[in-house]
Amino acid sequence: MKGAVVETEFDVVILGSGPAGLQAAVHAARTRARVAVLGKVQSSALYRAHIENYCCIDETVSGEAILEAGKNQAKKFGALLLDEDVVHLEQEVNGRFSVRLESGDSLLTRAIILAMGVSRNRLNVPGEKELLGKGVSYCVDCDANFYRNQVVTVVGNGSAAASGALKMLLIAGETHLVCGVLEISEHLRYQIESSRIEVHMGRNVSRILGDSGVRAVLLDDGTKIETSGVFIELGAKGAIELASGLGVALESDTMRFVAANKKQETNVPGLYAAGDICGPPWQIAKAVGEGCVAGMEAATYARRARTRAAQG
Repeated sequence: MKGAVVETEFDVVILGSGPAGLQAAVHAARTRARVAVLGKVQSSALYRAHIENYCCIDETVSGEAILEAGKNQAKKFGALLLDEDVVHLEQEVNGRFSVRLESGDSLLTRAIILAMGVSRNRLNVPGEKELLGKGVSYCVDCDANFYRNQVVTVVGNGSAAASGALKMLLIAGETHLVCGVLEISEHLRYQIESSRIEVHMGRNVSRILGDSGVRAVLLDDGTKIETSGVFIELGAKGAIELASGLGVALESDTMRFVAANKKQETNVPGLYAAGDICGPPWQIAKAVGEGCVAGMEAATYARRARTRAAQG
């Protein structure tokens, strides 16, 4: 639903309609809290993925199908889903949050759950966007098992790429690592150099080739690597700019993800976070687990805040 906001006051507003956000919506709405979920489901990293390692699902299922089921479930419990992005957040003097949407509408809420995920850094080369979900992936942990005994190529300069290549070596038949300058620890470097990984040092991918699926990658020196999968591990950036004005704290190791405790609380009262925005591992099971906790805790917080307001 877009541009059709009837209610403007909510108990819980969830930013993000991926697995963490939808699970949070289910658990918050089941408590009869007034819940709104904001965001475009197509923006979720899960949307173009395929899942085979999620508990109680014994066959490969598309991420799109999982998200569609999650949307229907959240609606069934009374959550309002709005196909809109958020452009501004602020906290009012009374502690409530104001959420301004891209349409210009504004919502008021007692609690917010940040579940926007992270945006993966991209190569921005021809074929990358067209073959996303058809052999191009941004997550070794998520998709490695789909390439058992095949040839794969991992792209990146850091520890995520090096670790990803080592992991793929255990699964794939042949693993290539394309990197400009490999900025990793000596221990990790030794593992790479001692392995059967074919390292293309000082090289960059200039094009990803394929039609219905990835067929090869072309490097900037003209080298062509025949491959079935391309894992782009250039790091991820949390979509946390919106929350920065609220003073939300980031985890101390990389300063790229929102810091949250076991209740998914941030340092800002009434502000919760769940899913990829809290950092790796990039797994649907982690996202829905954190979403479940965040949904219940945010609903409880909102209920208590509403009671205090009624008592004056």
